[in-house]
Amino acid sequence: MSRRCELTGKAVQSGNKVSHANKKSRRRFLPNLNEVTLLSDALGQGIRLRITSHALRSVEHRGGLDSFLAKAKDEELSLRARRLKRTIAKRIAAHAS
Repeated sequence: MSRRCELTGKAVQSGNKVSHANKKSRRRFLPNLNEVTLLSDALGQGIRLRITSHALRSVEHRGGLDSFLAKAKDEELSLRARRLKRTIAKRIAAHAS
């Protein structure tokens, strides 16, 4: 399982650990990933995703998983999230007509 957010695409970054004596050694900055279950109104069920805390706040701010995925760019999303976005869009379109 990769250390990448399924919704925002945030991944591991690298940089320098700098000591008090200003010595530099390489280190990794890991994203704050959490396994959460988000409810989809269109599908009527919960979906388990591995996302960052920042993404969870963004989902809450935008009004839920369905509206977040509707506004999200496909390049940022994981393959699973893109499939979920397509499924939700189809369900909303079928429900509207």
